[in-house]
Amino acid sequence: MLNRRFLRIKVLQALYAYIESGETNIGNGIKNLLESVDKLYELFIWQLSFLVETKRFAENKITENKHKYIPTYEDLHPNMKYVNNRLLNLIEDNVDFKKHEAPLKINWADDPQEVVKKYYTMMRETPEYKKYMADKTDTFAADRKFIVEMITKYFADMDVLQDFYEDKSIYFVDDYHLVSSMLIEFISKMKNFDVNSSLPSIYKTDTAEPNADEKFIQDLFRETINHNEEFGKLIADNTNNWEKERICLMDMIILKMALTEFVCFPFIPVKVTMNEYIEISKYFSTPKSKIFVNGILDKLAKKLNEAGSINKKGLGLLEK
Repeated sequence: MLNRRFLRIKVLQALYAYIESGETNIGNGIKNLLESVDKLYELFIWQLSFLVETKRFAENKITENKHKYIPTYEDLHPNMKYVNNRLLNLIEDNVDFKKHEAPLKINWADDPQEVVKKYYTMMRETPEYKKYMADKTDTFAADRKFIVEMITKYFADMDVLQDFYEDKSIYFVDDYHLVSSMLIEFISKMKNFDVNSSLPSIYKTDTAEPNADEKFIQDLFRETINHNEEFGKLIADNTNNWEKERICLMDMIILKMALTEFVCFPFIPVKVTMNEYIEISKYFSTPKSKIFVNGILDKLAKKLNEAGSINKKGLGLLEK
């Protein structure tokens, strides 16, 4: 489910929290990391449930309108396109989704219903909704495209939803936007999904090593800390116009994580590592970080390679 970029981001966040808190026990740091990954998946289920609840809210509104004392023509002949959205109905009926939702005791009644109402009211005023409801195209692809558009364009500014999740868990605050990206990726790839399909798991399970992802994040966290001083000095020695103290903490962690992958993860190609951390720097650091991180990593990769410190095997040999 979580591609390696999402997992790297979780390690980045965990390392930042570990350093800022002054924690010195790596075991505690790893425990917090694993818990944060679990919470990320919980929020993913909550957000799927929220989407389904907006459809149920629309169904209830249609029923209420039909029972008005003097219903209008529109009340009696409502546009059912949103409540019939195939993607939302598939998620609602999916056995695996129900299995994950039940233990979380998700309930959108009472106060949470106001959150759903505000989103539904806002959604109905968007040009995307009006176009979707008026469009005669009635396909799964159109249903999916609309949901992706709403998440992409409007979820980031849904303060009322973010505030609701903040009360649920401190982890949900940091993961809100990351989960939105996960939702978009998951929904965009829903093609052969049915009521009996399994939701993507939090870690990859279709490999020869079913625990490979979990081991990856633990090793990445641990080895980045173990090489903290060594890589900090290496970075400082190769940033001619930058004093170590002037490099922001997030950039330093990103660089140290990348160096850790160069040296300690023989099966990950250097090019893959560089691309991943350059992309991550776009979203989790300063506006100029992408150029800075790109330049430093390129320089350090060449130096470490010349020194024989980078030894790749298997897939790691690709594009060294």
